[in-house]
Amino acid sequence: MAQCAQSVQEFIQDSFVPMVAVLCSEDAERVTRKNNLSFPELLRPFCRLTSEGHLRDPNNQVVLVKGLRVSVTGVNTRPPNSGEVRKLLSQAVSACQPPEGLPANVITAGDYDLNISDRSVKASVPWYSDWKETLTQLSSSKYYTATTPWFEAYRENFLQSMPASEHEFLNHYLACMLVVSSREAVPTEQFLKLSQEQHRIQHSGEYTHPKWFIPNTLKYYVLLHDISDGDEQRADSVYEDMKQRYGTQGCYLLKINSRTAAAGPDEQMPDPWSQYLQKTNIHSPYEETVLNNVENNVSSEVDGLDPSDVVSEIHPLKLEQSPDPGYPGNPSEAVNSGDMARTPKQGGLTPGAAPTTHGASLTLNDHDRIRQFIQEFTFRGLLPHIEKNIRQLNDQLVSRKGLSRSLFSATKKWFGGGKVPEKSIAELKNTAGLLYPPEAPELQIRKMADLCFLVQHYELAYSCYHTAKKDFLSDQAMLYAAGALEMAAVSAFLQSGAPRPYPAHYMETAIQTYRDVCKNMVLAERCALLSAEVLKSQAKYSEAATLLIKMTSEDSDLRSALLLEQAAHCFINMRSPMVRKFAFHMILSGHRYSKAGQKRHALRCYCQAMQVYKGKGWTLAEDHINFTIGRQSFTLRQPENAVAAFRHILINDSKQTATQQSAFLREYLYVYKSLSQPSNEGALPQLPLPCIHSAQTRVFFGHEPRLAEGEKQAATHVWLDQEFDREQAQLWAELEEQVVAVANRGSVPISFQPTQYCLSSHTDNLRYPLAVVKEPMFVEVVFRNPLKVLLVLSELSLLWKFTSKDFSGPQGGTNVETITNEKEAAVGKATALNDIISTEVIPEFIVGPEETKVARLKLLPHKTGELHVLGVVYNLGTSEEDNSISEDSQLMRVRGQQNLEIQGPRLNVTKEEKTSVKHGPDRRLDPIITPPMPLLEVFFINFPTGLLCGEIRKAWVEFVNVSAVSLAGLRVASTHPEFFTFGSAASDLTPVTPTAAEHCSAYKTMATPPSVAAVTMVSPAAFGVTGDDRPAVVEIPLSGGGLGPGEALQIPLWLRGPDREGVHEISFLFYYEGMEKNAKLSHRVLRHKVVICASRSLSVKATACRSNTLPSRGRAEEREDERSGSMLVFVDVENINTSEAGVREFHIVQVSSSSRQWRLHKCINPAGDKDSKLASRERGKLCFRATRCRTQEATSDVLEKYTFADLNLGNEQIVSSTTPCADFFFRRGPPSEPRKGGVSTGGGLMRRQSLTPASSIDDSMTTVVRKCSEVELDIIVLWKAYVVEDNKQLILEGQLHVALQTIGKEACSLSQKEEAQEMVLLKFKPDLPPPVSRPSLEQLSHLIKTCLHYPESYDHPFPQKSLCLVPVTLTLSNCSLAQVDVIIDLRHKTTSPESLEVHGSFTWLGQTQYKLQLRPQEVHRLCLRACFFQAGVYNLGTPRVFAKLAQSGTMCETSQQSAMPALIIINSV
Repeated sequence: MAQCAQSVQEFIQDSFVPMVAVLCSEDAERVTRKNNLSFPELLRPFCRLTSEGHLRDPNNQVVLVKGLRVSVTGVNTRPPNSGEVRKLLSQAVSACQPPEGLPANVITAGDYDLNISDRSVKASVPWYSDWKETLTQLSSSKYYTATTPWFEAYRENFLQSMPASEHEFLNHYLACMLVVSSREAVPTEQFLKLSQEQHRIQHSGEYTHPKWFIPNTLKYYVLLHDISDGDEQRADSVYEDMKQRYGTQGCYLLKINSRTAAAGPDEQMPDPWSQYLQKTNIHSPYEETVLNNVENNVSSEVDGLDPSDVVSEIHPLKLEQSPDPGYPGNPSEAVNSGDMARTPKQGGLTPGAAPTTHGASLTLNDHDRIRQFIQEFTFRGLLPHIEKNIRQLNDQLVSRKGLSRSLFSATKKWFGGGKVPEKSIAELKNTAGLLYPPEAPELQIRKMADLCFLVQHYELAYSCYHTAKKDFLSDQAMLYAAGALEMAAVSAFLQSGAPRPYPAHYMETAIQTYRDVCKNMVLAERCALLSAEVLKSQAKYSEAATLLIKMTSEDSDLRSALLLEQAAHCFINMRSPMVRKFAFHMILSGHRYSKAGQKRHALRCYCQAMQVYKGKGWTLAEDHINFTIGRQSFTLRQPENAVAAFRHILINDSKQTATQQSAFLREYLYVYKSLSQPSNEGALPQLPLPCIHSAQTRVFFGHEPRLAEGEKQAATHVWLDQEFDREQAQLWAELEEQVVAVANRGSVPISFQPTQYCLSSHTDNLRYPLAVVKEPMFVEVVFRNPLKVLLVLSELSLLWKFTSKDFSGPQGGTNVETITNEKEAAVGKATALNDIISTEVIPEFIVGPEETKVARLKLLPHKTGELHVLGVVYNLGTSEEDNSISEDSQLMRVRGQQNLEIQGPRLNVTKEEKTSVKHGPDRRLDPIITPPMPLLEVFFINFPTGLLCGEIRKAWVEFVNVSAVSLAGLRVASTHPEFFTFGSAASDLTPVTPTAAEHCSAYKTMATPPSVAAVTMVSPAAFGVTGDDRPAVVEIPLSGGGLGPGEALQIPLWLRGPDREGVHEISFLFYYEGMEKNAKLSHRVLRHKVVICASRSLSVKATACRSNTLPSRGRAEEREDERSGSMLVFVDVENINTSEAGVREFHIVQVSSSSRQWRLHKCINPAGDKDSKLASRERGKLCFRATRCRTQEATSDVLEKYTFADLNLGNEQIVSSTTPCADFFFRRGPPSEPRKGGVSTGGGLMRRQSLTPASSIDDSMTTVVRKCSEVELDIIVLWKAYVVEDNKQLILEGQLHVALQTIGKEACSLSQKEEAQEMVLLKFKPDLPPPVSRPSLEQLSHLIKTCLHYPESYDHPFPQKSLCLVPVTLTLSNCSLAQVDVIIDLRHKTTSPESLEVHGSFTWLGQTQYKLQLRPQEVHRLCLRACFFQAGVYNLGTPRVFAKLAQSGTMCETSQQSAMPALIIINSV
């Protein structure tokens, strides 16, 4: 329960005070009227005694009276009727609102800090998230309760408006002051008249009001003297006469108005009357005027309460007195009433009137005199009178009780027996109307109890109430019994020292009796208010809350609202605060306040409850509270709070039905529209719908992509439809870095940043992006509709701010005034500034229920400068179910905006950033508009989507400059440089247009019959190859050095299908610059990605074998070729195509070679198998002789050239040393490691030198040995394929490359079998470094080539000569370029039994071991003699040949395993 300003004891004592009536003469009323006060009003601020009083009880015990307050009212005050009471209470609650300027009132309840004040309106709305910061420091006590002054005002007015009742005497008059002015001619006569009038009012029986406590009412005679206008001596003499007549304790001379007109007008005097007169004076006879004025001022204007609502409803206050029109002070009566003479002109009540001052003729001495007068009256008049009456009543009761009660009890015992059986409340309903005569002893006991209670003698009062309670219950007088129970409980509580506990069950019985039996809710409510305060003071909050909740009913919304609110406060003041119960009962209270017309209090209750429900996931409860807060705020003309509350309903993920959400949305639109109408010039407010995912906003700089036109296919470039791929972005950045390095002579500038056309949350947005003037930019905004209701956005456009700058100036730009389109967009004229920046407006954008939809908004800048995209502006509306846009829905469209605020990435570099949460900038919406730059568009003509592996296809590419600025420095970089070529300088013989080249071969051909290979020498530099690196960046020559505005260039493009089957993504990056240097933007790029599907074609395997033939006596040319070295090359070709591309058969039309050391010499296949045709899954084998190139007279320049040798198998020779065959040869990739699609970093041609460092001797030896067995020969197999497509036969061409590296080791083109072996096991440990390379035994065995020359058969007459000597020549050839030491050992014998069975045994005669030294490439012949003993077949291949390099100590036997056996037949003749 809320904290009160008074203690419970003070509150109860002030609720029951002695009542004193006042009768004034007209002259006396005139004297007080100088101060704008009646006599009772004059006394009211001084009616509380500041000193203690004393009296003695019947037992002669002294009773102290502390802080007694006396109620002084006019005798003719009319009691208010029920309607007036209802208006009075409603007005009192309305007028008492929590002040907004004071510090917030806070309760700490569990984990909650509840703001219990008007600031709770702010604390509950969503945007007021920091409300805790505004709260004052909490009280040091454990429970710091809030005050509810409106409840105290209600309670005070309610208790003051209690009508006098027959069953109790607490609010009956105890005394009457008779006031006469000293200016009267004969004051004593006037006193006599007033005395008679009082007697007539009390005893004539004409009036039902007022009610008097005892028949012998105390009359106190007051002579009122006006010091400023009267004779003081006469007043003193009259007073002396009065003391003689009435006694010193029965009269008083009160002197007032001592202030003269000459006193300073600026002197400030205290006004103690204002606090009493501002409250509604319920005892005023002109009640109606006051209430009407206050009702009009407060209820209608402040609270939105319709006055007719208050009056028209019937209030259930049912007074037990029957209405009586006759009461003292009726104008028809000749009674000069003090209060009736007033005219309704109190200050502050009449609209527009100046505030009235009170007590203007009084000084501080007058205040003291009035205070002294009240004290004298109480101590010398009232308290002795009460003491005397208590004694009299006690004596009467003692004497009367001894006879009557004993006789009565004896009669009951005689006739009916002893104790009356207890009856339930239901059975006693018919006894509620029982009335006692005034002289009944039961009432005398009650009267004595009330007197004791009024003078704070609670012990005796409790005893009397307890006795009366028994008597009333025995008589079944339930109204009287309930009153006695109520006051007995209060008296027990107020007894000092607490001799007995508070009997709460007395109060419960009293309330139940009042409510259910007597049907008197007024008395029941008073009883509940008293009991709740007592229970609260004893910290029995649960019982107090239960009591208050029981008192709520449908008959009074205001009472129910107040009691529910107090019950809610009880719940949070419990030892374990029940915060949710508090919130629930605050909601109930707010509902009842709303029904009672108390809009402000209803709003306050809902806002306080919202603090508990907010953020707990109880969305339906939150929605209900926010909806009510929004409505109440709107009714109270607080549209900002209303919009905030409705906004909160809409932005959360609502669980309401679609119908309910639609109602919420319409309500929001209506409130929002009424709010935004007066402020057309200001910035548009923020709209809550639809939700914008700011972080997902994407920005694209450039034009929309063009669609394909016939055979023309535009470059794919970048567009918003493409999803961000981090690997692809890294790939493009590496490509751009490569081409920038080439354009800047091998070094990348420090300021280089990869070009980003599309910015998103995945890109680096720390720097300002660069856009080009007169080129559009697109902002993609992601809208999400959280509701189940269709949202219609109309006139959707971007808000921006632009600062114009001229970047051509020396200082990097000069600032001009900043321009924004916010004002234009607010009034629906977003295109008004199109001369600066063209703004696209989307007429209608519909977001379906719970849909996430993307809007692309375009801006086109026309000036250079700095642009900032601020947000979006649009009209928000909703469509009806029938989708018809009616006039109502048009009216319900509101215009607003939403900001695009993107939080940058969290910084995590420095220690400070790691220990705190800091975010960097995100500048994707803040581009810098740079001066004009060229804009390139690229189109591909006849570009294929599928190729056979190795297939050569000719396409065309067209470059178009679509800007107004010239273009230069055009270059292309690609992830697959081996995939395409633009040809060399010698490729201008081919057709120049796509149509002319449609049926022509992609190769340069010549009609030549098959013969010895045609040889051509080509430098790699002619094809853009420098050193051993593949050209990663290709420069495209432009006529005149550039491409002017609007100009186009069309050049051929040769493509070669990838060597591996499957789908290949190939990326092209086109780089170009402007003719004039741009300070902000140095270059631009255009991206293009193609997908090529490669199908199987041929698999080529090649093997090189050393030829054992030595120079013979042939033609000089042939002999020279053989002397320089020759070898056999076997080419194995297999058709592995599975006919998925419609291929019928392949023709091997030519085999070419390219090498700096070797060349194909001639084909040694059978003559009839020149043109090899291979159908599906067929295989063919070709054999060629290769010889070394003649380089004896070659210069150093020629050494760098490659020798191309063409061996055509048909009648048409393809010139392999020209475009495109040679281009693709030089662009081929390393065959040993197939590329995975990444960017090549050079090293295209296979490097055949050892990459492992070693010692100088070992390295030179290794080099020499390896070169003996190393072959640098590339085989190019050119083929044609016949394809049937759309009933037409097409001829496809292609070439495959095989790199022969080592003699005897098979090499193959990249086949599909190898592709399946790509999966590699994960390695968790690094591989060990390879050991130092040393020549293997196999390599050493290739140093020497041996050959035996002997007759195939030899005839010898064994019978004549038993020994047969046959001459044999052993030819040794040094294959290396170094000096070699050779040892020949003839002592070797074949020991294997198999060899002995096949070949007979023989022996060598003569020297059996030779040691020779061969110079580089020297041929040495050694003459030997073999000795045979009998005829037979012998194997002469038994000599063992050991060879070593001259500087090495390692010997190795020359391998003879691969040579055929040297068989000789010895015949006997």
